[in-house]
Amino acid sequence: MSRKPSAPSNRTDASIDWHSDPLTPQTVITDSYRNTQNVRRFFKAQIGPDFKFNRPFMAWLKENSGLTLGDAVVAYRRFI
Repeated sequence: MSRKPSAPSNRTDASIDWHSDPLTPQTVITDSYRNTQNVRRFFKAQIGPDFKFNRPFMAWLKENSGLTLGDAVVAYRRFI
């Protein structure tokens, strides 16, 4: 009996690899969240080429585990 592995974008535990797992707006921000080049590419694709991490937004990401990267896109617009 084999189990189908869960999609990385639906993980809610700390096992997501922020460096290489595929990221979608539904990806849940975990306690293990890291600002990586993979995450930067995701935000540039969602927000545009002018996306830059800033301190308030990075703090928001660290403080809001359980929300999604889609929620983070909406939040980012409040920080620019």
